Amino acid sequence: MTDLNAILEPGMRVRHPNRPDWGIGQVQSNIGSKITVNFPEAGKVVIEGSRILLVPVFDD
Repeated sequence: MTDLNAILEPGMRVRHPNRPDWGIGQVQSNIGSKITVNFPEAGKVVIEGSRILLVPVFDD
C-alpha cells in the first residue's frame, strides 16, 4: 500500500479523520512516518503516518 501521507509537506493544512474537534491543522514536519501537525484545538501533535491517513484541506 502506498503511503499517501508522503505527499504532506510543511505548511500544508490537514484534518485528522478521527478527531474533527481538533480543527484544521498545519503540517510542521513529515519525517519518515512521523508527521508533526499543529492543531488549533489540540496543539502540536505527532501522528504515526503508517496508522492514520490525514486528510489534506485545499479550501475552507
